[in-house]
Amino acid sequence: MRTRIRELRRERRLSQADLADAVGTTRQTITSIEVGKYTASLPLAHKIARYFGLTIEEVFDFSEIDEEL
Repeated sequence: MRTRIRELRRERRLSQADLADAVGTTRQTITSIEVGKYTASLPLAHKIARYFGLTIEEVFDFSEIDEEL
């Protein structure tokens, strides 16, 4: 799943560790989400989107999932 997390972090000059601390996860989890090796749980996706003041759909690209249905 593609996300805008890296782009959003860079716009705000946040490190992966900064974002991880803010949403209660690890830097490794943020890294894995950014490179597509891990799909965030719904609660974590909500925390990340809320942190940036966006909806989940504005941060996470669900188009690949929609095509499979």
